[in-house]
Amino acid sequence: MQSMVFFYLETTGLDIKRCDIIQLAAISGNRTFNMYMMPQVAIERGATALTGFRVQNGKLFQNGRAMDTAILHEALASFLDFLWSLEQPVLLAAHNARRFDIPVLDRALFRCSLNEEFQQLGSRFLDTLPLSRALHPGLGSHSLPSLSNHFLGRCYNAHDALEDVTALQELYIWWDPDPLDESIFSF
Repeated sequence: MQSMVFFYLETTGLDIKRCDIIQLAAISGNRTFNMYMMPQVAIERGATALTGFRVQNGKLFQNGRAMDTAILHEALASFLDFLWSLEQPVLLAAHNARRFDIPVLDRALFRCSLNEEFQQLGSRFLDTLPLSRALHPGLGSHSLPSLSNHFLGRCYNAHDALEDVTALQELYIWWDPDPLDESIFSF
């Protein structure tokens, strides 16, 4: 049996080669992980408008509320501890994982010299964006908020990583894809 872990990143922008992770959240069943990090690069205006994150006087704020932050290495090491605490192997799922979350996470793990420890997990990845498109090709939008509204009938605080992973886990359970269908695994 494997552990299904839904994860999500909030970042300083959309450039996968230079953005920093601001928030990393994950959920597996009833177990959650959520940490905020002080970015080393400026948060882009568009990202602030979307997420509400900004840095002022050396502190990270989200929608005007000061957030407790950790340094990147500490947050990633805690995330790895969370993953190791679950039943192995771990299947990591994210919405748009292939094009965004995995490259950003990989770069951060490498920067903190934690990439080998992460590889020891032997994790596989599932990108729920192409899965959503394959399961429901007639939908106009496959964004998480749109999917949550369409399938679950609820709106949520999008662009808060913990709320995003909670919605993603609920959607995946609702979709109930065949766990033996190897074609759903992106990589």
